[in-house]
Amino acid sequence: MTRAHLSLSRWVAAVRAWPIWAEPRWLFGLVVLLVSADLAVLGISAATVSFSVHDLVLFGLLLGGVAVTVELTRSAGEKGGLIKDVYGAWNLPAGLLLPPLYVVIITIVQYGLIQWRIRRAPIYRRAYSAAVSGLSFVIAGLVFRLLPGQTFAGNTTTVHDLVWVLMVMIAGLTSVLVGKVFMIAAIKGSDSTVSLRDAFFNRESMYNDFAEQCIGVLVTFGVAGNVFLAPVALPVVALLQRSLRHAQLLNASRTDAKTGLLNARTWESEAEAEVARAVRARMALAVAVLDIDWFKHVNDTYGHLFGDEVLKEIARCLPGVLREYDSAGRFGGEEFVLLLPHTRAVDAFRIADRVRDHISGLSLHTSDGQSVRVTVSVGVAALDAGSRRKLSELLAAADAALYRAKRDGRNQVQMISTTRGLSAVGGRTAGSMNAFGGAPAAPSVWDVLPRGDARPAGDADEVATKV
Repeated sequence: MTRAHLSLSRWVAAVRAWPIWAEPRWLFGLVVLLVSADLAVLGISAATVSFSVHDLVLFGLLLGGVAVTVELTRSAGEKGGLIKDVYGAWNLPAGLLLPPLYVVIITIVQYGLIQWRIRRAPIYRRAYSAAVSGLSFVIAGLVFRLLPGQTFAGNTTTVHDLVWVLMVMIAGLTSVLVGKVFMIAAIKGSDSTVSLRDAFFNRESMYNDFAEQCIGVLVTFGVAGNVFLAPVALPVVALLQRSLRHAQLLNASRTDAKTGLLNARTWESEAEAEVARAVRARMALAVAVLDIDWFKHVNDTYGHLFGDEVLKEIARCLPGVLREYDSAGRFGGEEFVLLLPHTRAVDAFRIADRVRDHISGLSLHTSDGQSVRVTVSVGVAALDAGSRRKLSELLAAADAALYRAKRDGRNQVQMISTTRGLSAVGGRTAGSMNAFGGAPAAPSVWDVLPRGDARPAGDADEVATKV
């Protein structure tokens, strides 16, 4: 087989491995539709555009700004998932002041440079992102041209300038809304558990969109009068980008990279403050420690990559099972921690058993299609109203309860209250009923392994106290 045939075979194999083939058909159709529409706009605009020196110079300067921004991003790298950046500062003036051909080319080059210079991703994802960006700014340009007062001249009145800026802002808002609609459709279509509020409408995301649009309006206003003001705007755009990266780094320092939950240091810091507040206000509170049963054997049997998927899936389901003001974190390895403010002992137990029951019902699949179900053991410690305890004491109690749950057969909840002693109800230990009176959770795939103290050497599941 020749080298060309080997390269073609590898390329075909890479295409077949794209996750898009496993997504809903409507999502595949949406990707094809938008990419085709973007290419159609490119072709139609190329056939009808009238070239001018002014437009070509402005196009070159804006494209240069995009290239520099990509290089600045390259120095910090690009994480997976939804990316927040400042390319709109260059795309907005291109969409509003130039024929559609130019902004489509700019967005295609932008995502091509990201793919080449920053991080490789499946081509269809880059193509979809480029199509969404290009079409959103083309639509913004059409809206801008239909609005009154969009003509810009050197000597204008104050009222005209105000109207012009408002029209630019309306067009910019249009591009943001169109882009968000298509990105939300794609992200929710591929993962229905994604929180739109966290991904698109959190404070940091909204601030970034607002700042990006403001810079875009300033650049548009500047280059409308003098195209050579585009390079002057570069330091301002770079400063905004550095500010955005700083916020992203701060957020990354708070979260666990593998699961997206709070990391141990951040969770402990927030939990200590919450416990101190509960003690001062004489309020109830609880903490829980979750540990995946026989996780070492999950890794040994199915591989560490599947083990990572188990961690991610559990982390992904926790926000949906917990209340909005509860806090979940990864404590290391296969262990998770929960902070349950304003929660009495009996309610904490019920929440923990609800989490355990939900996790035991997750259907996980390996890369070769095998179905695997995992379970967790949970230890809960409750701070009753009026009790005085530190976080370290609550964690030690929860860990002791977790050890008891492991010892008594796993896939269950054990609880220690500061005033009520030890409760040993939950999961399989409740006989034919769980804490909610329903049928017990399905046994784990590891139930055939020895119970109690007969555990494989090196299994750290049953360490009694880690605090």
